[in-house]
Amino acid sequence: MKFRNIQTIISREYMTRVKKKSFLLVTFLGPIFFAAMCILPSVIMLMTEDKGKTVGVIDQSGIVMPKMVDNDAFTFKDYSSEPLDEMKDKFEDLGLDALVAVSALDEQNRTVNVSAYSKKPLSMDLKEAISSRVDNAIEDYRLSLYDISDLKQIMKDVRSNVNIATYTLDDSGEEKISSSEVYMMISMILSIIIYMFIAMFSGMVMQSVIEEKSSRVVEVLVSSVKATELMFGKIVGVACVALTQFFLWVVLTVVLVSGVSTFVGFDTILSTSTDQTEQMTKMVEGMGIDAEAAMEASGMNMTDMTAAVADSEMGAVLSTLRELNYVQLIIAFVIYFALGYLLYASFFAAIGSAVENEADTQQLQIPVTIPLLLAFFIALYAFKSPDSAVVFWGSMIPFTSPIVMLARIPFGVPTWELVVSILLLVLTFFLCAWASAKIYKIGILMFGKKTTFKDLWKWLRQN
Repeated sequence: MKFRNIQTIISREYMTRVKKKSFLLVTFLGPIFFAAMCILPSVIMLMTEDKGKTVGVIDQSGIVMPKMVDNDAFTFKDYSSEPLDEMKDKFEDLGLDALVAVSALDEQNRTVNVSAYSKKPLSMDLKEAISSRVDNAIEDYRLSLYDISDLKQIMKDVRSNVNIATYTLDDSGEEKISSSEVYMMISMILSIIIYMFIAMFSGMVMQSVIEEKSSRVVEVLVSSVKATELMFGKIVGVACVALTQFFLWVVLTVVLVSGVSTFVGFDTILSTSTDQTEQMTKMVEGMGIDAEAAMEASGMNMTDMTAAVADSEMGAVLSTLRELNYVQLIIAFVIYFALGYLLYASFFAAIGSAVENEADTQQLQIPVTIPLLLAFFIALYAFKSPDSAVVFWGSMIPFTSPIVMLARIPFGVPTWELVVSILLLVLTFFLCAWASAKIYKIGILMFGKKTTFKDLWKWLRQN
């Protein structure tokens, strides 16, 4: 093979794709799209919350209405003295969005029956609000039946909700607060991105080969260069396009994050949490409770509370995000993407050379897509046990390692495992590229016959 010919094909593939409007749109809108995907769920959740709903309550038990506490979303009005049938007819005239009827107490089962009426189906927020308040009323009623003084306080004292602070130790023994949830999210995001990149750009190589073959352009090309030169040039050219897009995404993401940090900053979130703590204190005091006295009774003061906020889960998340080795993650992504892409792109190039249209590729793609999908599913659950046997071997076997190993890296992987995994991947690529080149060289000029696995095997065995 002549490197000059391969270089010419690489340049042609690269410039043709980079100049496309679709490439520019995806490249520059990609980071904004990902940022929107992170922000939109929270925005939509806030915008779809129920607000300003008025609910009428007919309480025959006498224990539920006191628990129907108003908030910003729901206002509860007491109509316990009104007949239910009459309220059904006129509750809409009273400006009610729903009517809740609570039965008399069932002393044997120590519970009540609750019915809700509305012109439209109840929203989940309203149903949960009613349910939680009725449950609280029933729990308090049942506790009051036991002849134990301060039973309610005892139950509160017994109930526990322990938050585990997790730390990682470096080689010098220094501890750093960390969040397993952050590592999990990074692992899943990297797995999804590398799977999408490998599948998308490998498929792009196959599509390009099929287009050139079906249009007979390939006959002109192979008259000037060898078929193997054409295949490797096409694969490397598309790889350069993918890496260009990836690095542009990294740069644009860094710019966006830096811009947000300039106006907001990580510390602002912590200060916001502190402000929320102060607001909660004022709210508690507005209910007639001495907040400082309550915290002192539980062994805490305002200083402790502020420190607790700093060391809370949000603090652990921010600390973990600061301490992540982004350079290592980017280098690992580039290495595993490049090798994984080259491996699968060689397969897809061989498949593309063996068919004349995309409809004929379905059967031939099955043996290639199965390990790719298997790697994706293993990677999605790698965070549960990064060192388990399935995940370990998934990160070593070359056909799954590009995706699975990248999912393990945020949790820490020994250097020897990385070296072995990369060496196996490189050796497998050379072997598979050699086999794919033999198929490509024959298949690219075959027309008029539907290719089978038997044909591929025959081409592979030819000298």
